[in-house]
Amino acid sequence: MGAEAASGDLRDRVLQPLEETGLKGFHFRTWLTAGMGFFTDAYDLFIIGVVTTLLVPIWHLTTLDLMLVNSTALAAAVLGALFFGRLMDRFGRKAIYGVEAVLLTVGAVLSAFSTSIWMLIVFRFIVGLGVGGDYPMSGVIMSEYSNRKKRGFLVNSVFAMQGFGLLAGPAVAAILLGFGVSHDLAWRLMLGLGAIPAAAVIYLRRKIAETPHFSLGVRGDVAGTARLVGKLTGTSVPAEGRVAKLNGSWTVLFTNPKYLLTLVGTAFSWMFLDMAFYGNGVSSGLVMKALLPHATMLSGILVAGLIFLVAAVPGYWVSALTIDRLGRRFIQMLGFAVMALAYAAIFLFPGLTAIPVAFLLVYAVSYFFIEFGPNSTTFVFPAEVFPVTVRGWGFGISASTGKAGAAVAAFLFPLMLVSLKLPGTMGILAVISLLGLLLTWAVLGEPKGKSLRDASSEHLLEQGEAPLGKPVHAD
Repeated sequence: MGAEAASGDLRDRVLQPLEETGLKGFHFRTWLTAGMGFFTDAYDLFIIGVVTTLLVPIWHLTTLDLMLVNSTALAAAVLGALFFGRLMDRFGRKAIYGVEAVLLTVGAVLSAFSTSIWMLIVFRFIVGLGVGGDYPMSGVIMSEYSNRKKRGFLVNSVFAMQGFGLLAGPAVAAILLGFGVSHDLAWRLMLGLGAIPAAAVIYLRRKIAETPHFSLGVRGDVAGTARLVGKLTGTSVPAEGRVAKLNGSWTVLFTNPKYLLTLVGTAFSWMFLDMAFYGNGVSSGLVMKALLPHATMLSGILVAGLIFLVAAVPGYWVSALTIDRLGRRFIQMLGFAVMALAYAAIFLFPGLTAIPVAFLLVYAVSYFFIEFGPNSTTFVFPAEVFPVTVRGWGFGISASTGKAGAAVAAFLFPLMLVSLKLPGTMGILAVISLLGLLLTWAVLGEPKGKSLRDASSEHLLEQGEAPLGKPVHAD
C-alpha cells in the first residue's frame, strides 16, 4: 500500500502544475482544434433535413428513403463513439486524433457527389462514424489538457461550437436558395461545404501532443510527462521517481461498482436527454406551421435560424460560463426540471398549441434549458468522471447510449404524434425528463473544482492493482 500511495503522490506532483495553471494559449488552441469538429457535427445534423426536402422531388424519395437517409448518420454515430472511444484508450489520443476528422471530410465530399439514394446512405454512414468518433476524442482530449478550475468551461466550450454550426446550416441554405441556385446544385453544395471546417483541423489534430494524463497514467512515462507539463505551463516539474502503469483493462468499468454506477448515470442521463431533445425537435415543424402556415421553405429556414440564435446559442454559452461556479450536477438537474415543466405545461394545457405566441414561448424556454442544461453537461460529465485508462471507453459508451436513445425517439415519436397527438407526446417527454432529473440526483457526484484524477476516482485503480506490473523508470 505504501508503494501504491507513493506512486499516486508522484502522479499528482507531476500533473499539479497543469491542474493549477491559468488559462494559456495551448488551452485555446486545443479548444479550437476540438471545437471545429462539433461545428461540423451540428452543421451536418441540420443541413440533411433541408437536403432531403430538396431531394424528394428530384429523386422521387419515399417515406422509407427519408427515414433511412435521416437516421443513417445517427446509427453510425453509435458505432463511431464506441469504436473510437476504445481505440483512444488502447493506442493513445495522439495516435487516433484526426482520423475522425478525415472521415467527416471524406464523407461530406463523397455525399455531395452521390448519384443515388443508396450512395448517399453509404456516404452519410461514413459521416456518422466521424461524428460519433468526435465525441469521445475531442471531449477527452480537451478535459486532459484543462486545468482544475476552468475544466468545465473549456470542455463545455468545445461542445458549444455546435451552436455556431446550428446557425451556419440555415445561413448556408438561405444564401443558396435566396440567390436562386438550382435545387440539384444547392443540395450538393450544402453537403460538400461541411467538409471545409473538418478538413481545416486535420493537420492540427494530427500534430497535437499526447495528453499528459495518458502518457503518465497509461504509459507510466514520468520524464516525458514532466517535460511536456513544464513546457505547457512554463514551470519546472520534478521528474524523479517511477510509477506503475494503471490497469487498462476495458472490464474495469463493469467490475468496479463505483465506475459501473457512474457509467449508468452518464449513459442513461444522456439517453434521456437525447430522447427528450429529439422530441423537442419534433415540435419545431409544428412551430413553423403555426407561425407561418403559408410560408415558403426559405421563410421556414430563416425562422428556424432565428430560434437557434435566440434560444440555442445563448444556452450553450451561458452553460459554459457558469458551469464551474454552479456545478455540472446542479445545471443538469435544473435543465431536466425546466424541460419536464415545459413539456408538462403543453400536456396539461393542450390549448397552448392553438396559441402560437404562447406555444413558442414554452418551446423557446425548453430549448434554452436543454442547451444550458443536460445537452451540455451530459458531454462534460463523461470527460471527467472515468479514470484515464478507460476514459475514452466510458465516454464512448455514454455517447453511444445517448445516440441510441435519439434513434429510438426519431422512429417512435412520429407514431406517437399520430396516436397521442402533440399534448400526449409532450406528456411522455415530461416523464422522460423527470427520469433524467432523478437519475442525476441519485447517481452522479459533483466534479467541479477537483483535479481530474480526483474527479475520476483514479486512486481506486492504484489500490486495486495486484500486481501493479513492472514499473517504468524515468530517464
